[in-house]
Amino acid sequence: MNEEEIREGLAAILQEVAGTDPAEVEMDKSFVNDLDVDSLLLVEVVVAAEERFAISIAEDELKEGSTVGDLVRAIGGVLAAA
Repeated sequence: MNEEEIREGLAAILQEVAGTDPAEVEMDKSFVNDLDVDSLLLVEVVVAAEERFAISIAEDELKEGSTVGDLVRAIGGVLAAA
């Protein structure tokens, strides 16, 4: 699975969980500053991503100020290691 496919999956999750327009979900967008996803919503996004991609993401993978690209790369890294 490539980064664009992962980003598209996250866009669908963000639309469902946070009502975010999928067109706004770009690699350089910050969850908090650009997409208005607070820390509680981000946890929901990560849990939904874990379910969608059948993976487990370590809590320390994402820090405050994380971007869509950070989560895409974290998911990609876990998928590649599997």
